[in-house]
Amino acid sequence: MDSLLKHMVDMTGHRDHTMLDISVISAVQELARADQVRVLTLATVRGKIFVRPRAIIASGEPARMVDTSDQHSPGDSIDIYPALAQCIDRHESGADVANEAGEHTLWLPIWLGDKADTCLEIVNPTPYTKETIHVIGGIVSVYRNFQNLLDYSERDSLTGLLNRKTFDDQLSKMLAASTEQESVTLPGEQERRVHTDEEKQWLAVVDVDHFKHVNDRFGHLYGDEVLILIANLLTSSFRAQDRVFRFGGEEFVVLLRSATLDNAKKIIERFRMNVAAHDFPQVGKVTVSVGFVSISALEAPVIILGHADQALYYAKSHGRNLVCHYDELVSGGLLQTIESNDTAEFF
Repeated sequence: MDSLLKHMVDMTGHRDHTMLDISVISAVQELARADQVRVLTLATVRGKIFVRPRAIIASGEPARMVDTSDQHSPGDSIDIYPALAQCIDRHESGADVANEAGEHTLWLPIWLGDKADTCLEIVNPTPYTKETIHVIGGIVSVYRNFQNLLDYSERDSLTGLLNRKTFDDQLSKMLAASTEQESVTLPGEQERRVHTDEEKQWLAVVDVDHFKHVNDRFGHLYGDEVLILIANLLTSSFRAQDRVFRFGGEEFVVLLRSATLDNAKKIIERFRMNVAAHDFPQVGKVTVSVGFVSISALEAPVIILGHADQALYYAKSHGRNLVCHYDELVSGGLLQTIESNDTAEFF
């Protein structure tokens, strides 16, 4: 009982999804005496569900997060886990399957309403007792409720997108990742050149064109519906590994992970065209303007965001319904920067 309470306190003491994952698998592994426990992400890509591990603990080893740097692969198809696939398809609370060696795998989807984007996989050499299932069920319930609370605090109430408060944390993590990948010229090595096909991280700022006109003419109820539909188009146009935020009002921000300049342009242009082609109820046609910039660990977040904002402003002042890349505007002489000090730039 003391061990169970200790794990409950540990799980509910975190305000971060990563540490919550580590806590739940540590609790389940110890209390169920499992050989291995994993937290899996269930991602839907083009109508198909893929399974990707994000945290793991094995008997006698510490819990750890799984490297997810390979953003090109959505993971394994759920079809290779038929028991899990059937469990998800039937909206069941769990599935227990044994292999030929008698080893049991317990699948426990974390249902939030009618959707499950997380699952626990618990591997044990022997069948699970009723007492073990009861304890695991209690831990999973606490995990689900607390995960839901964390998710709710990170989401915009109108659109369901990540909110501005969450953006700071996500950008910090992306900058940390960029620091590790930053090219370093070693002594005796020729200076490395940046190629256009190099994969980078990107920040894009999206603004709905003439949104005040929508509110003034059709009312805030239809204005809110436009924002919800724009949010849906953002979610469907960008990739599973990208992160979409509502900054407030009619402004959105997107963090694109591991994309070349050409691919980033194509992805953002696809979104712009999807919006332009969409028929918004009562309102009709709506367009968006977008400014984007590459993310460098050598620059402060406020500078990166400022560069994207300047590219957005250029798009807004040159016809709207445009996608503008900050670096291309600067290199083409269409934007000019004057460095004032180490922390700010003026245009």
